[in-house]
Amino acid sequence: MNKNLPKWVDLGLIPLLTLALAFAASGLVVLSIGQNPVEVVQVMLKGALCNPTTDSSCFSGIGHTLYFTTNFIFTGLAVAVAFHARLFNIGGEGQAGVAGVGVALVMLSFDWPNWPIALVVGSLAAMVFGAGWAAIPAYLQAKRGSHIVITTIMFNLIAGALIGYLLVGPMQATGSLPESPTFPEAAALPTFHDMFGWIGLDFDKNAPANITFIMALIAAFLVWVLVWKTRLGYEMRAFGHSEKAAVYAGISPMKITMVAMLISGALSGLMAVNTVQGEAERLVLGAVEGAGFIGIAVALMGRSHPVGVVLAAFLFGILTQGGAELQFALGIPSQMITVIQALIIMFTGSLENLVRIPMEKIFIRAGKGVA
Repeated sequence: MNKNLPKWVDLGLIPLLTLALAFAASGLVVLSIGQNPVEVVQVMLKGALCNPTTDSSCFSGIGHTLYFTTNFIFTGLAVAVAFHARLFNIGGEGQAGVAGVGVALVMLSFDWPNWPIALVVGSLAAMVFGAGWAAIPAYLQAKRGSHIVITTIMFNLIAGALIGYLLVGPMQATGSLPESPTFPEAAALPTFHDMFGWIGLDFDKNAPANITFIMALIAAFLVWVLVWKTRLGYEMRAFGHSEKAAVYAGISPMKITMVAMLISGALSGLMAVNTVQGEAERLVLGAVEGAGFIGIAVALMGRSHPVGVVLAAFLFGILTQGGAELQFALGIPSQMITVIQALIIMFTGSLENLVRIPMEKIFIRAGKGVA
């Protein structure tokens, strides 16, 4: 945290102002293609929060948005944990993809009696496979000095090739599609329609949001406890601030690098429970849907804090689901949402000082800096 600014400014006001600047720039881009920014926002919000096919319930469509939000919470937390240890894990795509293989293997290996047992075992498999895939670049960084950015990029590509091979070979279902067999019916996770319909909350029965959203919120809380309330979290943050000082204090770089990346990989892997077991109920190509890379933006925008990650994940969930409605209702290409996401990343990551420096000057001159 910047000592010249109160916490509410550093962690709240500045991100909101940079987000406002990003949306203002996005509005100019929308104007440049001949569209009305106000109408675009209205259509996006309706597509993200309301039922895409009917106006009977403006609550049901959010089930689609929360499905994407769940993915982004897991991958955003994964990047945030690594950030605290000064590790740039951009291998979430590969880690979540390989975790999907683990989920599929255990789901197809047993005749599950009920979904709670399947959920626990599937989650453990996802974490083990995700952490295992992250362990290799972590070891290369800690022992061989290989830059973790390069190795995680390479392992994303290797994971994609591996999954492609499995889905046209050993794990392919009968037929020509590159996908695994469908999981047993008892392993299917309850959706929000199943969970909350009986109390009158009208979630779309076709919306893929499921119980893993609750898991994502629990994971966010546990990450907060880990990073700020445990000795291991203190060591990770100390190592992230200064490796030399951490080593002087007796903190092992090997240990912190490995542990942080294992936790990061496990969090990325949990995303596969949502996409593979919860939504598709089988392993398919492209199950990660780019969420591993969006998690980087979510962590940056959320300032690597679990609360910020959850809020940023919800925003990107709105952009993802609302963007599909833009294409359908206004004929705006899906690449426009990519442009908006890129602008948010640019302003919250690279151009934050456009807001931060003036705010520091204001508070310093007003004598309200924090000692």
